[in-house]
Amino acid sequence: MKPNHKGTAQIFKNPVLEKFTRTHIAVPIAIFIVIAAGLIYYGLMHGFITVLSALGLFFVGWFMFTFVEYMAHRHLFHMDTDTEMKKNIQYTFHGNHHDYPKDKSRLAMPPIVSLFLASFFFFVFKLIFGSAVFGILSGFLFGYAIYLFVHYAVHAYAPPKNFLKILWIHHSIHHYKHDDKAYGVSSPLWDWILGTMPPEKSK
Repeated sequence: MKPNHKGTAQIFKNPVLEKFTRTHIAVPIAIFIVIAAGLIYYGLMHGFITVLSALGLFFVGWFMFTFVEYMAHRHLFHMDTDTEMKKNIQYTFHGNHHDYPKDKSRLAMPPIVSLFLASFFFFVFKLIFGSAVFGILSGFLFGYAIYLFVHYAVHAYAPPKNFLKILWIHHSIHHYKHDDKAYGVSSPLWDWILGTMPPEKSK
C-alpha cells in the first residue's frame, strides 16, 4: 500500500480495543520521564547508587536503548511475514504506521503497554545489573522518551534548519524510499555500524 497521509488504519473491530491502540504522544513520554527521574531519586536516596555512578550508568542505559531501538525496529517491527500470524502481528505493531505515517494518535504505544514495558525492563535489568538498575534503567527509559519525541516530531513537523534535519531525512528515507534501511530513529549510529545506512543518492 502506498503511504496515505490522511486517514487511519482500523486494527480491531472491537471499539474498546481500537481505542486502546491510540494515545496522545505526551502521555507515554511523561510516563517514561517520570519513572526515569523516580529511579534516579530512589537509587540516590537509598544509597544504591552515588551521584557519579548515577551519571555514568544513566548514559550507559541511554546508549543501550539506541541499540535496542535499532534491533527492535529492524528485526521485530520489520519481521519476515511468511505466515498469516506474523503478517497480522507485524501490521498491528508497525505495518499500519507505514500505511498511515501521519496518524499522530499511533506514533507511540498505549500507556498501559508503556507501563508494562517499564516494569518488564526493571525486573530484567535488576536481575542482570543488580542495584545499578536504578541508573541504567533511568537512562534507558529516558532514551525511550527521546525516541518517542523524535519519532513524533519527524512525522508531525517540518524539519528544522539545523543539524537535527538529518533525523528527518534519515527517517523519511526509511518510509518513502528504502524500508529495509535507516532503522535508527533517534540516531543513525547503529545503521552506520551495522551496514544499513541508505545509499547516499537517496538523500
